[in-house]
Amino acid sequence: QVQLVESGGGLVQTGGSLRLSCVASGRAFSSYTMGWFRQAPGKEREFVAAIRWSGGSTYYVDSVKGRFTISRDNAQNTVWLQMNSLKAEDTAVYSCAASEQYYSTMSYYERETSYNYWGQGTQVTVSS
Repeated sequence: QVQLVESGGGLVQTGGSLRLSCVASGRAFSSYTMGWFRQAPGKEREFVAAIRWSGGSTYYVDSVKGRFTISRDNAQNTVWLQMNSLKAEDTAVYSCAASEQYYSTMSYYERETSYNYWGQGTQVTVSS
């Protein structure tokens, strides 16, 4: 069993930055692919970014490429999402997720069903 706890959300102005953290409990963290998803009011949850267990491969939705960076430290059981140049449309609840599955193609981690464990989420609000 893995528990995920996100933090770092808040209110920021357009163009600002936030760094989200997700701390995992459990000994197998280093073997999981980790992902970030977000859900805006009235919309479905959407994939944001994923990172393999080694940190060697990352994958992003097109709308955040060049602005967001996912990273991890297996020694700290932590994955981060650095968000720069924030836009109003980035406003959402951001959740991290852990996948026990291995897919050679990173795009498979866009699917919610690829993940086994989810955090409760942290609110990010970008004001214009």
